[in-house]
Amino acid sequence: MKVHAISSRSDPRGNSRSSGGGSIVTDQVVPPPERAPAIDVVICTHNRPDLLRVAVDAVLAQDYAGKVTVVVVFDRSEPDLSLERHDPARRVLVVTNTRTGGLAGARNSGVLAGGSPLVAFCDDDDAWEPDKLTRQVRRLLYTGALTCVTGIRIQYGDHSSVRLARADEMTLERLVRRRVMPAHPSSVLVRREALLGPIGLVDEHIPGSYAEDYDWILRAALAGDICVVEEPLVRVMWGQSLFSGRWRTIIEALDYMVDKFPQFQADRGALARIRGQQAFGHAALGERRRSLGKVWETMRLNPAEPRAWVALPVAVGLVKADTVMGALHRRGHGI
Repeated sequence: MKVHAISSRSDPRGNSRSSGGGSIVTDQVVPPPERAPAIDVVICTHNRPDLLRVAVDAVLAQDYAGKVTVVVVFDRSEPDLSLERHDPARRVLVVTNTRTGGLAGARNSGVLAGGSPLVAFCDDDDAWEPDKLTRQVRRLLYTGALTCVTGIRIQYGDHSSVRLARADEMTLERLVRRRVMPAHPSSVLVRREALLGPIGLVDEHIPGSYAEDYDWILRAALAGDICVVEEPLVRVMWGQSLFSGRWRTIIEALDYMVDKFPQFQADRGALARIRGQQAFGHAALGERRRSLGKVWETMRLNPAEPRAWVALPVAVGLVKADTVMGALHRRGHGI
């Protein structure tokens, strides 16, 4: 599988490529408005109206030449119809989640409510830089990839950090070994035909919809090329996650992932990372014996896996899980 990147640095691949229809689409030029592919942006929400409006406004402010439809999906909450907007160039459509309750079903409801050839996702507590879609469409058209991601800027309280996804990380082997956090769901742009075809919709069977984005990006890597804009074009607000403290669900979802993807069983380092996360989860729940069992399993798989050594002091009561998570978040990392 090929991967492609673009940043502010020069591109050694050159600056033009045939678009398949006899015309030339360069890496620096988006087709004129009448030929720029329309984009559906799916934003799922649950009782966070102020953050939601910030996210929607950032999408509406994109400098992209083509049509953009924001599909706001209300999941298990009353829809706010005042958000609707009927400008053909920047439409806002409000729908409710008609599928499985939770983030996975809500994302799928949003995808199926639209019909544009390109689909993007944005969490309701994130916001885009104004040139995000323009730069991603350029890259997607230039490379012919199925999916495009960008870097992120993480804001956690008063702390800010930049995390960049790199092209060489966006392969199945690398993604299994190390979850690439900068390839955030709010940075994803994908071709609808791939989303409804070889990649597939978001998996609604994952416990609590936890890591549905990780599951999806693994399948995207299986299906075809992922290109990268190596710039922080998404502002991510940490500390707002609906998964904060839901360690039981996280542990179950990680077991689901290991069972679903045989690549985890085939890679001791990848499996050690998952078991280390579960060790920390059990420690956070106060389940000392289970945590120590997972710590031991993690160390047998990979003695150098840091999550085992992070979980151990939490399991034996030397430090609180919230203290560890706060320190990680301030550095732009998770467990």
